Amino acid sequence: MSKNLNGSVAVLLPCYNEEITIGKVVHDFRTALPNADIYVYDNNSTDNTAEIAAAEGAIVKREPRQGKGNVIRAMFEDIDADVYVMADGDDTYPADAAPAMVNKVLEGYDMVIGDRLSSTYFQENKRPFHNFGNRLVRGSINGLFHANVTDIMTGYRAFSFTFVKTYPVLSQGFEVETEMTIHSLNNNLRLFEMPIQYRDRPEGSISKLDTVGDGIKVMSTIFRMIREYKPLPFFGSLGAILGIVGILLCGNVMVDFWHTGIVARFPTFIGAVMLVVAGILFFVTGIILDVIAKNDRKAFIIDANRFALLKRNTK
Repeated sequence: MSKNLNGSVAVLLPCYNEEITIGKVVHDFRTALPNADIYVYDNNSTDNTAEIAAAEGAIVKREPRQGKGNVIRAMFEDIDADVYVMADGDDTYPADAAPAMVNKVLEGYDMVIGDRLSSTYFQENKRPFHNFGNRLVRGSINGLFHANVTDIMTGYRAFSFTFVKTYPVLSQGFEVETEMTIHSLNNNLRLFEMPIQYRDRPEGSISKLDTVGDGIKVMSTIFRMIREYKPLPFFGSLGAILGIVGILLCGNVMVDFWHTGIVARFPTFIGAVMLVVAGILFFVTGIILDVIAKNDRKAFIIDANRFALLKRNTK
């Protein structure tokens, strides 16, 4: 692996039908990081993406499993480096920001986030639903994890070796960036946000994003990871709602009983009691799963320390 800025650097470019832009992207990253190894993973492109990337000097590999998450999983498994820089092949991210991102990782950060939203994203991106989705996802995740990450879904990031080798890629598609951010916040990793100058795709380059479909996948990922990473608030909230509804119904039936001496709505009373019991069960489930989640975070720290030690011993 080539050395750059006192460490080996790998540039990772997942691509699907990016023949219009991939040559320029590879050239720009070669200029910005002249000693880095540039990898282009072709995800079943039907155009000349792979050929153009190879002609520009990139190391081209193919990933048959469709989806950006699958490509990133293969990259993280295959490639070893001190620092990884990941970007898209659509020429929307400036390569000249990469050296500063690499330096931040070498300073000790686990992940550096290329923050589009603090600069030109909302001026360059003319898709209002994308902008709304970014704000919605950002607000949801920051609120739950008490964080202040500006750009949750950016595809321009730099990672440490330890992050790459301990991060479990579960998502298959574009929701993988959201998953990365939630994973980092849940495990209290060292994050650094660096504003970058985002630019929209050049004319003729077609976005692969499906605003509605990918938006649903992102929200589903958030829902799933909240359930897994924050089980006590998730199940506790459901339990509280059920319990409160059950108590109110019970109270209503008891008021009638107080005035008449008869339980006139016995089925309602039984249903109300069952809601209270279900609420208690949800809350207890949340407590049990919260203990398991904390143990998982402990195991992650142990694994991360192991990889860091392994990396030091192999130098």
